[in-house]
Amino acid sequence: MTRNIKAQRGNVLRCRGWRQETILRMLENNLENAEIPESLVVYTGARVARDWEAYDLISERLKTLEDDETLIIQSGKPIFRQRTHERAPRVLMANGNVLGRWADDRNYYELQRKGLTFYPGMTAAAWQYIGSQGIIQGTYQSFMGAGEQSFGGDLVGRVILTAGCGGMGGAQPLAGKLAGAAILCVDPSARNIRRRVDVGYCDRMTESVDEAIRLIEEARHSKTPLSVGLVGNAADVHPLLLSRGFQPDVVTDQVNSDPFRGYIPSGMTPDEAFQAMRTNPEGTAKRGLESLVSQVAAMLEFKRRGAIVFEYGNDIRERAADAGLKEALEIGSFITLFIRPLFCEGKGPFRWLAASGDNKDIAYIDELVQRTFPHNQAINRWISLAREHVPVEGLPARIGWLGYGERSKLARLVNAAVANGELSGPIAFTRDHLDSGSVAYPLRETENMPDGSDAISDWPILNALLACAGGADLVAVHSHGNRWQSAGQTVVADGSKLAEARITAVMDGDTAMGVVRHAEAGVEAATKTRGANRLEP
Repeated sequence: MTRNIKAQRGNVLRCRGWRQETILRMLENNLENAEIPESLVVYTGARVARDWEAYDLISERLKTLEDDETLIIQSGKPIFRQRTHERAPRVLMANGNVLGRWADDRNYYELQRKGLTFYPGMTAAAWQYIGSQGIIQGTYQSFMGAGEQSFGGDLVGRVILTAGCGGMGGAQPLAGKLAGAAILCVDPSARNIRRRVDVGYCDRMTESVDEAIRLIEEARHSKTPLSVGLVGNAADVHPLLLSRGFQPDVVTDQVNSDPFRGYIPSGMTPDEAFQAMRTNPEGTAKRGLESLVSQVAAMLEFKRRGAIVFEYGNDIRERAADAGLKEALEIGSFITLFIRPLFCEGKGPFRWLAASGDNKDIAYIDELVQRTFPHNQAINRWISLAREHVPVEGLPARIGWLGYGERSKLARLVNAAVANGELSGPIAFTRDHLDSGSVAYPLRETENMPDGSDAISDWPILNALLACAGGADLVAVHSHGNRWQSAGQTVVADGSKLAEARITAVMDGDTAMGVVRHAEAGVEAATKTRGANRLEP
Protein backbone atom coordinates (compact mmCIF):
# COMPACT_ATOMS: atom_id res chain seq x y z
CA MET A 1 0.00 0.00 0.00
CA THR A 2 1.33 3.44 -0.98
CA ARG A 3 1.85 5.76 1.97
CA ASN A 4 1.28 9.47 1.43
CA ILE A 5 3.84 11.10 3.74
CA LYS A 6 3.50 14.85 4.24
CA ALA A 7 5.47 17.04 6.63
CA GLN A 8 3.41 18.24 9.57
CA ARG A 9 2.66 21.96 9.65
CA GLY A 10 1.64 24.25 12.49
CA ASN A 11 2.79 24.58 16.10
CA VAL A 12 1.53 21.31 17.59
CA LEU A 13 4.48 19.25 18.84
CA ARG A 14 4.61 15.47 18.57
CA CYS A 15 8.15 15.38 19.98
CA ARG A 16 9.62 16.51 23.28
CA GLY A 17 11.21 19.63 21.84
CA TRP A 18 11.35 21.74 18.69
CA ARG A 19 14.79 20.46 17.78
CA GLN A 20 13.47 16.90 17.47
CA GLU A 21 10.18 18.02 15.90
CA THR A 22 11.95 20.05 13.23
CA ILE A 23 14.20 17.12 12.33
CA LEU A 24 11.15 14.84 12.06
CA ARG A 25 9.42 17.34 9.78
CA MET A 26 12.52 17.53 7.58
CA LEU A 27 12.48 13.72 7.29
CA GLU A 28 8.82 13.85 6.27
CA ASN A 29 9.51 16.75 3.91
CA ASN A 30 12.08 14.65 2.06
CA LEU A 31 9.40 12.09 1.26
CA GLU A 32 6.85 14.78 0.44
CA ASN A 33 9.28 15.93 -2.27
CA ALA A 34 10.58 12.48 -3.23
CA GLU A 35 10.71 11.20 -6.80
CA ILE A 36 9.68 7.64 -5.83
CA PRO A 37 8.26 7.99 -2.31
CA GLU A 38 6.82 4.47 -2.22
CA SER A 39 10.39 3.15 -2.36
CA LEU A 40 11.77 5.84 0.00
CA VAL A 41 13.81 7.15 -2.97
CA VAL A 42 14.24 10.92 -3.00
CA TYR A 43 16.36 11.25 -6.18
CA THR A 44 18.80 9.16 -8.26
CA GLY A 45 18.39 6.13 -6.00
CA ALA A 46 19.20 8.06 -2.80
CA ARG A 47 16.93 7.15 0.13
CA VAL A 48 15.77 8.69 3.38
CA ALA A 49 15.88 5.36 5.24
CA ARG A 50 16.98 1.81 4.59
CA ASP A 51 13.43 0.43 4.51
CA TRP A 52 9.95 1.27 5.80
CA GLU A 53 10.55 -0.53 9.07
CA ALA A 54 13.59 1.67 9.69
CA TYR A 55 11.65 4.78 8.67
CA ASP A 56 8.88 4.03 11.15
CA LEU A 57 11.35 3.34 13.93
CA ILE A 58 13.22 6.59 13.25
CA SER A 59 9.94 8.52 13.41
CA GLU A 60 8.92 6.89 16.69
CA ARG A 61 12.32 7.39 18.32
CA LEU A 62 12.41 11.07 17.37
CA LYS A 63 9.05 11.51 19.11
CA THR A 64 10.40 10.17 22.41
CA LEU A 65 13.96 11.52 22.17
CA GLU A 66 14.89 13.65 25.19
CA ASP A 67 16.71 16.99 25.02
CA ASP A 68 19.88 15.33 26.29
CA GLU A 69 19.81 12.23 24.07
CA THR A 70 21.33 11.49 20.65
CA LEU A 71 19.87 9.06 18.10
CA ILE A 72 22.46 7.10 16.11
CA ILE A 73 21.70 6.18 12.47
CA GLN A 74 23.77 3.69 10.43
CA SER A 75 23.01 3.79 6.69
CA GLY A 76 19.37 4.66 7.17
CA LYS A 77 18.71 2.41 10.15
CA PRO A 78 18.37 3.61 13.76
CA ILE A 79 20.83 1.69 15.94
CA PHE A 80 20.48 3.09 19.47
CA ARG A 81 20.14 6.31 21.41
CA GLN A 82 22.72 7.56 23.84
CA ARG A 83 22.48 9.93 26.79
CA THR A 84 24.71 12.90 25.87
CA HIS A 85 23.91 16.52 26.85
CA GLU A 86 21.68 19.40 25.80
CA ARG A 87 24.13 20.98 23.37
CA ALA A 88 25.02 17.71 21.64
CA PRO A 89 23.46 16.78 18.28
CA ARG A 90 20.07 15.14 18.50
CA VAL A 91 20.92 12.91 15.50
CA LEU A 92 24.26 11.53 14.34
CA MET A 93 24.46 9.46 11.18
CA ALA A 94 26.93 7.72 8.89
CA ASN A 95 25.54 6.60 5.54
CA GLY A 96 27.02 4.63 2.66
CA ASN A 97 30.62 4.52 3.94
CA VAL A 98 32.45 1.50 2.54
CA LEU A 99 36.21 0.83 2.56
CA GLY A 100 38.06 1.43 -0.69
CA ARG A 101 38.73 -2.02 -2.17
CA TRP A 102 35.14 -3.06 -1.45
CA ALA A 103 33.63 0.19 -2.74
CA ASP A 104 33.62 -0.20 -6.52
CA ASP A 105 30.26 0.02 -8.31
CA ARG A 106 29.63 -3.73 -8.36
CA ASN A 107 30.45 -4.44 -4.69
CA TYR A 108 28.67 -1.30 -3.52
CA TYR A 109 25.55 -2.38 -5.38
CA GLU A 110 25.72 -5.87 -3.87
CA LEU A 111 26.09 -4.48 -0.35
CA GLN A 112 22.96 -2.42 -0.97
CA ARG A 113 21.09 -5.48 -2.24
CA LYS A 114 22.02 -7.28 0.97
CA GLY A 115 20.57 -4.43 3.04
CA LEU A 116 23.90 -3.56 4.69
CA THR A 117 24.27 -0.03 3.33
CA PHE A 118 22.61 2.28 0.84
CA TYR A 119 23.28 5.22 -1.42
CA PRO A 120 22.65 8.37 0.66
CA GLY A 121 23.06 11.13 -1.89
CA MET A 122 24.17 14.45 -0.49
CA THR A 123 20.88 15.53 1.08
CA ALA A 124 18.45 12.59 0.94
CA ALA A 125 19.67 10.40 3.79
CA ALA A 126 20.48 13.48 5.89
CA TRP A 127 16.86 14.72 5.50
CA GLN A 128 17.97 18.05 4.02
CA TYR A 129 16.30 17.86 0.60
CA ILE A 130 13.94 20.75 -0.19
CA GLY A 131 12.98 19.78 -3.74
CA SER A 132 14.67 21.02 -6.89
CA GLN A 133 14.97 24.48 -5.33
CA GLY A 134 17.83 23.11 -3.22
CA ILE A 135 20.13 23.02 -6.24
CA ILE A 136 18.63 25.77 -8.36
CA GLN A 137 20.86 28.63 -7.24
CA GLY A 138 24.04 26.62 -7.84
CA THR A 139 22.79 25.70 -11.30
CA TYR A 140 21.83 29.31 -11.97
CA GLN A 141 25.27 30.50 -10.74
CA SER A 142 26.93 28.06 -13.15
CA PHE A 143 24.84 29.15 -16.13
CA MET A 144 25.46 32.80 -15.30
CA GLY A 145 29.17 32.01 -14.97
CA ALA A 146 29.16 30.60 -18.49
CA GLY A 147 27.40 33.74 -19.69
CA GLU A 148 29.84 36.06 -17.95
CA GLN A 149 32.93 34.18 -19.13
CA SER A 150 31.97 33.49 -22.73
CA PHE A 151 28.97 35.52 -23.84
CA GLY A 152 29.36 39.03 -22.51
CA GLY A 153 27.42 38.73 -19.26
CA ASP A 154 24.36 36.53 -19.66
CA LEU A 155 22.76 33.86 -21.85
CA VAL A 156 20.05 35.92 -23.54
CA GLY A 157 19.66 34.60 -27.09
CA ARG A 158 21.77 31.54 -26.25
CA VAL A 159 20.84 27.85 -26.14
CA ILE A 160 21.63 25.34 -23.40
CA LEU A 161 21.38 21.60 -24.09
CA THR A 162 21.33 19.32 -21.09
CA ALA A 163 19.95 16.01 -19.83
CA GLY A 164 18.41 14.86 -16.58
CA CYS A 165 15.14 16.25 -15.24
CA GLY A 166 14.80 14.31 -11.97
CA GLY A 167 15.10 15.50 -8.39
CA MET A 168 18.41 17.27 -9.00
CA GLY A 169 18.44 17.89 -12.75
CA GLY A 170 14.88 19.16 -12.55
CA ALA A 171 16.21 22.55 -11.47
CA GLN A 172 17.97 23.03 -14.81
CA PRO A 173 15.02 24.18 -16.96
CA LEU A 174 14.10 27.00 -14.58
CA ALA A 175 17.73 27.94 -13.82
CA GLY A 176 18.50 28.19 -17.53
CA LYS A 177 15.44 30.31 -18.16
CA LEU A 178 16.32 32.64 -15.27
CA ALA A 179 19.77 33.05 -16.85
CA GLY A 180 18.03 34.25 -20.02
CA ALA A 181 18.58 31.16 -22.17
CA ALA A 182 16.44 28.84 -24.25
CA ILE A 183 17.15 25.50 -22.56
CA LEU A 184 16.40 22.00 -23.85
CA CYS A 185 16.44 19.29 -21.17
CA VAL A 186 16.33 15.64 -22.30
CA ASP A 187 15.08 12.89 -19.99
CA PRO A 188 13.83 9.34 -20.73
CA SER A 189 11.15 9.70 -18.04
CA ALA A 190 7.98 11.50 -19.08
CA ARG A 191 7.03 11.41 -15.40
CA ASN A 192 10.09 13.47 -14.45
CA ILE A 193 9.42 16.13 -17.07
CA ARG A 194 5.69 16.26 -16.38
CA ARG A 195 6.40 16.85 -12.70
CA ARG A 196 8.69 19.77 -13.52
CA VAL A 197 6.04 21.27 -15.82
CA ASP A 198 3.33 20.82 -13.18
CA VAL A 199 5.29 22.61 -10.44
CA GLY A 200 6.47 25.42 -12.70
CA TYR A 201 10.10 24.48 -13.34
CA CYS A 202 9.64 23.77 -17.05
CA ASP A 203 7.52 25.57 -19.67
CA ARG A 204 6.88 22.91 -22.29
CA MET A 205 7.03 19.12 -22.64
CA THR A 206 7.30 17.24 -25.93
CA GLU A 207 8.10 13.78 -27.22
CA SER A 208 9.05 15.12 -30.67
CA VAL A 209 12.65 16.05 -31.49
CA ASP A 210 11.38 18.16 -34.41
CA GLU A 211 9.04 20.14 -32.14
CA ALA A 212 11.78 20.58 -29.54
CA ILE A 213 14.20 21.98 -32.14
CA ARG A 214 11.52 24.31 -33.53
CA LEU A 215 10.59 25.68 -30.10
CA ILE A 216 14.21 26.24 -29.07
CA GLU A 217 15.25 27.85 -32.36
CA GLU A 218 12.27 30.20 -32.27
CA ALA A 219 13.24 31.22 -28.73
CA ARG A 220 16.88 31.64 -29.74
CA HIS A 221 16.05 33.99 -32.61
CA SER A 222 13.54 36.02 -30.62
CA LYS A 223 15.86 36.06 -27.57
CA THR A 224 13.01 34.76 -25.43
CA PRO A 225 13.89 32.75 -22.31
CA LEU A 226 12.21 29.32 -22.61
CA SER A 227 12.53 25.84 -21.12
CA VAL A 228 11.56 22.69 -23.00
CA GLY A 229 11.60 19.13 -21.68
CA LEU A 230 12.12 16.47 -24.36
CA VAL A 231 11.20 12.87 -23.52
CA GLY A 232 14.08 10.77 -24.83
CA ASN A 233 17.43 9.24 -23.97
CA ALA A 234 20.38 11.60 -24.40
CA ALA A 235 22.39 8.66 -25.75
CA ASP A 236 20.02 8.69 -28.74
CA VAL A 237 18.87 12.32 -28.82
CA HIS A 238 22.28 14.02 -28.71
CA PRO A 239 23.67 12.17 -31.77
CA LEU A 240 20.39 12.86 -33.58
CA LEU A 241 20.65 16.58 -32.81
CA LEU A 242 24.19 16.55 -34.19
CA SER A 243 22.99 14.93 -37.40
CA ARG A 244 20.32 17.64 -37.74
CA GLY A 245 22.96 20.39 -37.43
CA PHE A 246 21.53 21.65 -34.12
CA GLN A 247 24.26 23.54 -32.27
CA PRO A 248 23.77 24.70 -28.67
CA ASP A 249 25.96 27.35 -27.07
CA VAL A 250 26.28 25.52 -23.74
CA VAL A 251 26.12 21.77 -23.05
CA THR A 252 26.02 20.16 -19.62
CA ASP A 253 24.38 17.19 -17.94
CA GLN A 254 22.70 15.99 -14.75
CA VAL A 255 21.60 12.45 -15.57
CA ASN A 256 22.13 9.67 -13.07
CA SER A 257 25.37 8.30 -14.52
CA ASP A 258 25.62 5.15 -12.38
CA PRO A 259 24.84 2.17 -14.67
CA PHE A 260 23.86 0.04 -11.66
CA ARG A 261 21.71 2.73 -10.09
CA GLY A 262 19.88 4.54 -12.82
CA TYR A 263 21.51 5.28 -16.18
CA ILE A 264 18.87 4.12 -18.67
CA PRO A 265 20.25 2.00 -21.53
CA SER A 266 19.39 3.06 -25.07
CA GLY A 267 16.16 1.46 -26.24
CA MET A 268 14.72 0.96 -22.75
CA THR A 269 12.11 2.88 -20.83
CA PRO A 270 12.88 3.64 -17.18
CA ASP A 271 10.45 0.92 -16.05
CA GLU A 272 12.04 -1.63 -18.39
CA ALA A 273 15.50 -0.72 -17.14
CA PHE A 274 14.39 -1.07 -13.51
CA GLN A 275 13.00 -4.56 -14.13
CA ALA A 276 16.05 -5.60 -16.16
CA MET A 277 18.37 -4.47 -13.38
CA ARG A 278 16.55 -6.75 -10.94
CA THR A 279 16.91 -9.83 -13.18
CA ASN A 280 20.18 -9.13 -15.00
CA PRO A 281 22.18 -6.40 -13.26
CA GLU A 282 25.50 -7.09 -14.97
CA GLY A 283 24.07 -7.16 -18.48
CA THR A 284 21.87 -4.12 -17.91
CA ALA A 285 24.73 -2.10 -16.44
CA LYS A 286 26.91 -3.03 -19.42
CA ARG A 287 24.26 -1.75 -21.84
CA GLY A 288 23.86 1.39 -19.75
CA LEU A 289 27.58 2.11 -19.80
CA GLU A 290 27.74 1.67 -23.58
CA SER A 291 24.88 4.15 -23.94
CA LEU A 292 26.58 6.59 -21.57
CA VAL A 293 29.71 6.53 -23.74
CA SER A 294 27.57 7.40 -26.78
CA GLN A 295 26.13 10.39 -24.95
CA VAL A 296 29.53 11.70 -23.84
CA ALA A 297 30.96 11.21 -27.34
CA ALA A 298 28.17 13.45 -28.62
CA MET A 299 28.93 16.04 -25.93
CA LEU A 300 32.56 16.05 -27.08
CA GLU A 301 31.44 16.61 -30.67
CA PHE A 302 29.33 19.59 -29.59
CA LYS A 303 32.48 20.88 -27.88
CA ARG A 304 34.52 20.46 -31.06
CA ARG A 305 31.83 22.40 -32.92
CA GLY A 306 32.22 25.35 -30.56
CA ALA A 307 29.93 24.78 -27.57
CA ILE A 308 30.95 25.49 -23.97
CA VAL A 309 30.73 22.02 -22.41
CA PHE A 310 31.01 21.21 -18.72
CA GLU A 311 29.96 18.45 -16.33
CA TYR A 312 27.66 19.31 -13.45
CA GLY A 313 29.19 16.88 -10.99
CA ASN A 314 27.56 13.55 -11.85
CA ASP A 315 30.73 11.55 -12.67
CA ILE A 316 29.75 11.07 -16.31
CA ARG A 317 33.25 12.06 -17.50
CA GLU A 318 34.98 9.57 -15.23
CA ARG A 319 32.66 6.72 -16.14
CA ALA A 320 33.08 7.36 -19.86
CA ALA A 321 36.87 7.60 -19.49
CA ASP A 322 36.99 4.36 -17.48
CA ALA A 323 35.02 2.71 -20.28
CA GLY A 324 37.67 3.73 -22.81
CA LEU A 325 36.62 7.22 -23.97
CA LYS A 326 39.66 8.97 -22.49
CA GLU A 327 38.81 12.27 -24.20
CA ALA A 328 35.89 12.60 -21.78
CA LEU A 329 38.30 14.09 -19.26
CA GLU A 330 38.77 17.05 -21.63
CA ILE A 331 35.36 18.23 -20.44
CA GLY A 332 35.61 20.75 -17.62
CA SER A 333 33.81 20.83 -14.27
CA PHE A 334 31.34 23.46 -13.10
CA ILE A 335 33.28 23.73 -9.83
CA THR A 336 36.62 24.67 -11.34
CA LEU A 337 35.01 26.85 -14.02
CA PHE A 338 32.45 28.79 -12.01
CA ILE A 339 32.12 27.91 -8.31
CA ARG A 340 35.55 27.67 -6.66
CA PRO A 341 35.97 31.45 -6.27
CA LEU A 342 32.81 31.42 -4.13
CA PHE A 343 34.14 28.52 -2.04
CA CYS A 344 37.20 30.63 -1.25
CA GLU A 345 34.90 33.04 0.62
CA GLY A 346 33.13 30.20 2.41
CA LYS A 347 30.09 30.62 0.15
CA GLY A 348 27.96 27.66 -0.79
CA PRO A 349 24.42 26.23 -0.89
CA PHE A 350 23.12 27.43 2.44
CA ARG A 351 19.36 27.03 2.94
CA TRP A 352 16.61 27.64 5.49
CA LEU A 353 13.30 25.87 6.02
CA ALA A 354 10.18 27.00 7.90
CA ALA A 355 9.21 24.22 10.31
CA SER A 356 5.79 25.82 10.78
CA GLY A 357 4.94 25.43 7.09
CA ASP A 358 4.01 29.12 6.90
CA ASN A 359 5.06 30.80 3.64
CA LYS A 360 5.10 34.15 5.42
CA ASP A 361 8.14 33.04 7.42
CA ILE A 362 10.20 32.65 4.25
CA ALA A 363 8.92 35.98 2.91
CA TYR A 364 10.03 37.63 6.18
CA ILE A 365 13.52 36.12 5.85
CA ASP A 366 13.74 37.17 2.18
CA GLU A 367 13.23 40.77 3.28
CA LEU A 368 15.61 40.31 6.18
CA VAL A 369 18.36 39.09 3.84
CA GLN A 370 17.98 42.10 1.59
CA ARG A 371 18.01 44.54 4.54
CA THR A 372 20.98 42.85 6.19
CA PHE A 373 23.20 42.53 3.11
CA PRO A 374 22.25 45.57 0.97
CA HIS A 375 25.61 45.67 -0.84
CA ASN A 376 25.71 41.93 -1.68
CA GLN A 377 24.50 42.16 -5.27
CA ALA A 378 24.57 38.39 -5.88
CA ILE A 379 22.30 37.44 -2.96
CA ASN A 380 19.93 40.36 -3.58
CA ARG A 381 19.59 39.52 -7.27
CA TRP A 382 18.96 35.88 -6.40
CA ILE A 383 16.38 36.56 -3.67
CA SER A 384 14.45 38.83 -6.05
CA LEU A 385 14.43 36.15 -8.75
CA ALA A 386 13.53 33.38 -6.32
CA ARG A 387 10.62 35.29 -4.79
CA GLU A 388 9.10 35.82 -8.22
CA HIS A 389 9.89 32.56 -10.01
CA VAL A 390 10.79 29.67 -7.68
CA PRO A 391 7.72 27.68 -6.58
CA VAL A 392 7.25 26.27 -3.08
CA GLU A 393 7.90 22.53 -2.81
CA GLY A 394 6.86 20.89 0.47
CA LEU A 395 7.69 22.93 3.54
CA PRO A 396 8.50 26.54 2.57
CA ALA A 397 12.25 26.96 2.10
CA ARG A 398 14.84 29.09 0.39
CA ILE A 399 18.43 28.65 -0.71
CA GLY A 400 20.89 31.55 -0.67
CA TRP A 401 24.65 31.37 -1.08
CA LEU A 402 26.20 33.18 1.88
CA GLY A 403 29.76 32.99 3.19
CA TYR A 404 31.91 33.31 6.30
CA GLY A 405 30.24 35.46 8.95
CA GLU A 406 27.17 36.10 6.79
CA ARG A 407 25.44 32.81 7.57
CA SER A 408 25.72 33.15 11.33
CA LYS A 409 24.70 36.82 11.21
CA LEU A 410 21.50 35.99 9.34
CA ALA A 411 20.73 32.99 11.53
CA ARG A 412 21.12 34.98 14.76
CA LEU A 413 18.70 37.60 13.44
CA VAL A 414 16.26 34.86 12.51
CA ASN A 415 16.61 33.25 15.93
CA ALA A 416 15.77 36.59 17.53
CA ALA A 417 12.72 36.92 15.26
CA VAL A 418 11.53 33.47 16.39
CA ALA A 419 12.02 34.53 20.03
CA ASN A 420 9.99 37.73 19.71
CA GLY A 421 7.19 36.16 17.67
CA GLU A 422 7.89 37.82 14.32
CA LEU A 423 8.17 34.31 12.85
CA SER A 424 5.51 31.69 13.45
CA GLY A 425 7.88 28.87 14.32
CA PRO A 426 11.48 27.59 14.32
CA ILE A 427 13.68 27.80 11.23
CA ALA A 428 16.04 24.99 10.26
CA PHE A 429 19.34 26.11 8.75
CA THR A 430 21.08 23.46 6.74
CA ARG A 431 23.19 23.05 3.67
CA ASP A 432 23.97 20.67 0.88
CA HIS A 433 27.01 18.48 1.38
CA LEU A 434 28.31 20.29 -1.71
CA ASP A 435 30.05 23.09 0.18
CA SER A 436 33.43 24.67 0.45
CA GLY A 437 34.96 22.56 3.22
CA SER A 438 32.73 19.54 3.62
CA VAL A 439 33.53 17.20 0.76
CA ALA A 440 36.37 15.29 -0.86
CA TYR A 441 35.32 14.66 -4.44
CA PRO A 442 38.28 14.54 -6.86
CA LEU A 443 36.13 14.98 -9.95
CA ARG A 444 33.90 17.71 -8.53
CA GLU A 445 34.41 19.99 -5.48
CA THR A 446 38.09 19.13 -5.02
CA GLU A 447 39.11 18.67 -8.63
CA ASN A 448 42.56 20.03 -9.55
CA MET A 449 43.42 21.48 -6.16
CA PRO A 450 46.74 23.35 -6.52
CA ASP A 451 48.57 21.16 -3.99
CA GLY A 452 47.23 17.85 -5.33
CA SER A 453 45.06 17.20 -2.25
CA ASP A 454 41.98 16.32 -4.33
CA ALA A 455 41.40 12.94 -2.65
CA ILE A 456 42.28 13.84 0.95
CA SER A 457 39.12 13.14 2.96
CA ASP A 458 40.34 14.51 6.30
CA TRP A 459 38.44 17.69 5.52
CA PRO A 460 34.85 16.33 5.56
CA ILE A 461 35.72 14.29 8.65
CA LEU A 462 37.05 17.39 10.42
CA ASN A 463 34.01 19.33 9.24
CA ALA A 464 31.65 16.80 10.85
CA LEU A 465 33.66 16.69 14.06
CA LEU A 466 33.65 20.48 14.31
CA ALA A 467 29.88 20.56 13.71
CA CYS A 468 29.44 18.15 16.63
CA ALA A 469 31.67 20.29 18.83
CA GLY A 470 29.70 23.40 17.89
CA GLY A 471 26.36 21.82 18.70
CA ALA A 472 24.65 21.15 15.38
CA ASP A 473 21.30 19.39 15.74
CA LEU A 474 22.05 16.82 13.04
CA VAL A 475 25.44 15.78 11.68
CA ALA A 476 25.92 13.32 8.81
CA VAL A 477 28.95 11.70 7.19
CA HIS A 478 28.21 10.26 3.76
CA SER A 479 30.05 8.41 1.04
CA HIS A 480 29.30 7.01 -2.39
CA GLY A 481 31.57 4.05 -2.81
CA ASN A 482 35.07 5.05 -3.82
CA ARG A 483 34.06 8.34 -5.44
CA TRP A 484 33.46 10.87 -2.68
CA GLN A 485 33.06 11.50 1.02
CA SER A 486 31.09 14.39 2.53
CA ALA A 487 29.61 15.87 5.69
CA GLY A 488 26.30 17.64 6.25
CA GLN A 489 24.69 19.46 9.14
CA THR A 490 21.47 21.08 10.34
CA VAL A 491 20.95 23.54 13.19
CA VAL A 492 17.53 24.70 14.42
CA ALA A 493 16.84 28.34 15.34
CA ASP A 494 14.12 27.89 17.97
CA GLY A 495 14.46 31.34 19.58
CA SER A 496 16.48 30.16 22.58
CA LYS A 497 19.75 31.54 23.92
CA LEU A 498 21.25 28.09 23.50
CA ALA A 499 20.32 28.13 19.81
CA GLU A 500 22.01 31.52 19.38
CA ALA A 501 25.27 30.15 20.80
CA ARG A 502 25.10 26.97 18.74
CA ILE A 503 24.31 28.88 15.52
CA THR A 504 27.43 31.01 15.83
CA ALA A 505 29.73 28.11 16.65
CA VAL A 506 28.37 25.79 13.95
CA MET A 507 28.08 28.21 11.06
CA ASP A 508 31.29 30.12 11.63
CA GLY A 509 33.19 26.87 12.11
CA ASP A 510 31.65 25.38 8.97
CA THR A 511 32.45 28.29 6.67
CA ALA A 512 35.88 28.83 8.22
CA MET A 513 36.69 25.19 7.44
CA GLY A 514 35.94 25.86 3.78
CA VAL A 515 38.14 28.93 3.62
CA VAL A 516 41.02 27.22 5.41
CA ARG A 517 40.73 24.05 3.35
CA HIS A 518 41.23 26.05 0.13
CA ALA A 519 43.91 28.26 1.65
CA GLU A 520 45.86 25.18 2.76
CA ALA A 521 45.62 23.90 -0.81
CA GLY A 522 47.27 27.09 -2.04
CA VAL A 523 44.30 28.92 -3.59
CA GLU A 524 45.29 32.59 -3.42
CA ALA A 525 41.77 34.01 -2.99
CA ALA A 526 41.16 31.75 0.02
CA THR A 527 44.48 32.77 1.54
CA LYS A 528 43.35 36.42 1.39
CA THR A 529 40.00 35.57 2.99
CA ARG A 530 41.77 33.59 5.68
CA GLY A 531 44.05 36.48 6.52
CA ALA A 532 41.27 39.07 6.49
CA ASN A 533 39.30 37.02 9.03
CA ARG A 534 42.27 35.90 11.17
CA LEU A 535 41.63 32.19 10.58
CA GLU A 536 45.16 31.18 11.53
CA PRO A 537 46.22 28.42 13.97
